[in-house]
Amino acid sequence: MKIAIGSDHGGFELKELVKPLLGELGHEVDDVGCYSLESVDYPLEAKKVVSLVRDGKADRGILICGTGIGMSIAANRTPGIRATLCHGLFTAEMSRRHNDSNILCMGGRVTGPGLAMEMVKVWLATPFEGGRHSRRLCQIDSEEQECS
Repeated sequence: MKIAIGSDHGGFELKELVKPLLGELGHEVDDVGCYSLESVDYPLEAKKVVSLVRDGKADRGILICGTGIGMSIAANRTPGIRATLCHGLFTAEMSRRHNDSNILCMGGRVTGPGLAMEMVKVWLATPFEGGRHSRRLCQIDSEEQECS
């Protein structure tokens, strides 16, 4: 799977820890920045990952800022993007199982490295259940009144 990953300065250190894990798990990694602890604007970094996922150039994305909140807000402004801010293994699993999340958001200042690594593993390994959840995603993504 091709994974686009990006961060702002608040998520840079965690991003640098997650990247090797993705490679070890057999995924291709596209690091779109940032590349240091120098302050950058998270919406610009989020847009890079969102574009790759939206355009099918990446299968999924990971965004990391200080809390994960800003990245989640910025990413979810784009139709077809389902960015989920996760804080534990259960939320990482359910974001995939029920919401078909295509971007995982985490907070580098609020999530420890060990937990972050486990969340990434769970998020990447968990399939989407479909069924009634597909209908609900249709209701989010569509202007139509009825989704089957």
